[in-house]
Amino acid sequence: MKAFAITRYKGPLQETDMPEPLVGENDVLVEVHAAGVNHLDEMIRTGEFKQILHYRMPLTLGNDAAGTVVRVGGSVRGFVPGDAVYARPRKDRIGTFAERISIAEEDLAPKPKSLNMTEAGSLPLVGLTAWQALVERGNVQPGQKVLIHSGAGGVGSVAIQLAKHLGAQVATTAGSSNAGFVRSLGTDIVIDYRSQDFEQLLHGYDLVLDTLGGKNLEKSLRILRPGGKAIGIAGPPDAAFAREMGLNPLMPLVLAVLSAGVRRRAKKLGVSYQFLFMHASGDQLRRITSLVDDGVLHPVVGRVFPFDRTPEALQAMRKGGGRGKVVVSRG
Repeated sequence: MKAFAITRYKGPLQETDMPEPLVGENDVLVEVHAAGVNHLDEMIRTGEFKQILHYRMPLTLGNDAAGTVVRVGGSVRGFVPGDAVYARPRKDRIGTFAERISIAEEDLAPKPKSLNMTEAGSLPLVGLTAWQALVERGNVQPGQKVLIHSGAGGVGSVAIQLAKHLGAQVATTAGSSNAGFVRSLGTDIVIDYRSQDFEQLLHGYDLVLDTLGGKNLEKSLRILRPGGKAIGIAGPPDAAFAREMGLNPLMPLVLAVLSAGVRRRAKKLGVSYQFLFMHASGDQLRRITSLVDDGVLHPVVGRVFPFDRTPEALQAMRKGGGRGKVVVSRG
């Protein structure tokens, strides 16, 4: 089976012949039509998570996909061959940069009827990230103030739409060339990150979704109201994350040390910080499907590459600067 894999951390993404996926009793074999390209793919390639996510080489990259069901395991009841589906496979079963992938039934959902395969393939990881940040963790309520960093990007463009649907007042950071674009998604306040300092302009926010980490996260803590929450997807990971992942007993201590600075600053300000490493969920994807087909959410696809140019697609994503998601398509 044709796939794009790495043979070592920091190595190039290369076309590789991989074995056909094994299909367990509760698995669904999917022919991949389109796969989103995510920052997580690059972080895995460079080994940023190698102490946490233990992968064997060669490793096929790719963390979300849309496609057609080829075959189902004996205990699968929710899907049949021919179904159009999409998913973010769980962390230990990634590999959507391939012709086929075996996915656990509970991680899979019917593809939104209103989307084509390319659009659907762009959505699972960023859609679930936005859902888990704003709904599962953030519990955003009508009238609350939410700051979403990098609003023109893959996560940000979906999170803006979801936050507005939840009734929030939304601010975002973006370049001046993307100001009109993020306003079209529903943003109320646009901060030009090149010429404006969001810390000087925003105050009393209930939630910040931080996609950058570092100094950006530190400044984000200072615009929160007392009791407000910053949710970061760029780190630093915390001890709660280690426990959720079931890591070895030493890792919660290690990650507690790594996140001690930001947690200490948050406590001093009377706010909180949580690290989010999104998890696979077919149930949540079904809710996202409903919002898409109801016209509430629409994915933003910036560039599309043919499957044969997957390494080039990863490079384009790494360079950044585009709107929405980079997608590879076999269609």
